[in-house]
Amino acid sequence: MRIEIIMPKMGESITEGTIIKWHKSKGEHIKKDEILFEISTDKVDTEIPAQEDGIIEDILFKEGDTIAVGEIVAVLNADTGLLPRDVEGSKITGSIPEMLPPAEIKEKSTAAAGNLIEISMPKMGESVMEGTILRWTKKAGDIVKRDDILFEISTDKVDTEVPSPADGILDKILVQEQETVEVGTIVAILRSTQVELSLTPSEVRADAIDESVLIVSNNADNDLNVPAISINKEINDSNDSMPLRNSGKERPEDRGDRFYSPLVMNIAQKESVSFEELRKIAGTGIGGRITKNDLLQYIKNRTSETTPSVTNAMGNLNTGVTQKTVPLKTSSEQSNAQQFLGAVERVPMDNIRQKIMQHMITSRDTSVHVAGVIEVDMTRIYQFINAKKELFLQQEGVKLTYMSFISYATVQALREFPFVNASIDGNAIVQKRFVNLGIAVALEPNGLIVPNIKNAHEKNLVGLAKAITDIAAKSRNKKLTPDDISGGTFTITNYGVFGTLLGTPIINQPELAILGVGAVVKRAVVVEVDGMDTIAIKPMMYLTLSHDHRLVDGMLGGKFLNRIKDILQNFNEKSF
Repeated sequence: MRIEIIMPKMGESITEGTIIKWHKSKGEHIKKDEILFEISTDKVDTEIPAQEDGIIEDILFKEGDTIAVGEIVAVLNADTGLLPRDVEGSKITGSIPEMLPPAEIKEKSTAAAGNLIEISMPKMGESVMEGTILRWTKKAGDIVKRDDILFEISTDKVDTEVPSPADGILDKILVQEQETVEVGTIVAILRSTQVELSLTPSEVRADAIDESVLIVSNNADNDLNVPAISINKEINDSNDSMPLRNSGKERPEDRGDRFYSPLVMNIAQKESVSFEELRKIAGTGIGGRITKNDLLQYIKNRTSETTPSVTNAMGNLNTGVTQKTVPLKTSSEQSNAQQFLGAVERVPMDNIRQKIMQHMITSRDTSVHVAGVIEVDMTRIYQFINAKKELFLQQEGVKLTYMSFISYATVQALREFPFVNASIDGNAIVQKRFVNLGIAVALEPNGLIVPNIKNAHEKNLVGLAKAITDIAAKSRNKKLTPDDISGGTFTITNYGVFGTLLGTPIINQPELAILGVGAVVKRAVVVEVDGMDTIAIKPMMYLTLSHDHRLVDGMLGGKFLNRIKDILQNFNEKSF
């Protein structure tokens, strides 16, 4: 089957992309999900994988060419056995479950049949393997328009909204709220009346389209995904439970006929829940599957049933656990126990906070953390900001902040000390000739995300100020793309914005260092004037460098911090 590879749409305002590199040549065999080529747009750089196994039949553009979104850039010959290769006049942008016999057709489709579009759990970063559906904004049977928000997801890197790829009706919802599934799992089916099939009149029978179901790509215009065309077998409309893709392997001898996801199995193993107990849990998932919440609720109930409650003389205490009669204590003991238990509330940890917790533990156990602190006199920058902030806002449309200067100085120092910008792969040091600068953004009520300013080394002070404002707004409005949160080389976290003077941040893996920025506050400091020591009031700031001592030792860390200090303290308008 002939599959046309198009230039994907990587954002609402993106109209074109440039091919940076071809990973395959014409006539070369490629497997599904292997990288075919890399593209660059004015918002993201990304890799485009092959949609199916096959042979590169044609490459229509060369490296360096800039192509409009939707243009065909290559042709893949995927021999799936679904259609003969020599069908003329056909354009397949979706998949047909079986070969359609030659016949006459007057219309492309009927409203009754429509096109079924699979909505999958998007990949929101290189290391993201699963996502949790937080909320469905539409329900089965609702009419939706293209770009309407269908659902919200949470991963270990980002919370975001997933839009509809086309106009249509939300046919089925396959994964419920608070369920966690692997990337690529089909979470819903959208029935669209727009058909992406074009065949000559003598090749298809009208009733053949009514009898079969056409599965088309839902990714070509989805800002959260690269384009993908999947060849699927026919979906039976009468089947209300579609099996979800999962890499876990079942052990029938232990589990019986029931399926348990890897996530459920991991939780069960950690909490010592046996297969015998799992079989007794009533699942609320598709086909009666046990979800993460089902298991956590079971564990919570199991714990509470074995935890005796302290009761008062009336036998009533609101502790949220099963009450059992225990030997009476003295009134003094009862009063103290009631006060303590009544003041404690168990609050479930949300998905993003759980993931942050896991990443922090991983970082602690991976990097040998060492911290160095330096004090910086911000007088010149303080005076410049106060004098120019209104003019800068009028001319550039963004606020002038300390972070713009600190980011600029950090990028310059990283270029002079490239090991601080590197990573470790086994026994090899991976040096980067570019700086993708991560800026930690706090999210209400209790989250944190680190989007990256790609190629920060190419930006001046104004460019960095605009980029910082942009990624902060996108983070808080859930508009980040996968590329925004992947590929970072060094991170800055500004806890000073909350008034904190000093901190020792944890390294953002797989990076080797992170810069902590304290609050700029006026303090009395000793300065030398005409050879004499005197006391002056100056705006001062502490910078902390947490670095991985496996590569960045004290000497390198100290030189790096001192270089940032020199750039900031010797600021002049022309140097930035």
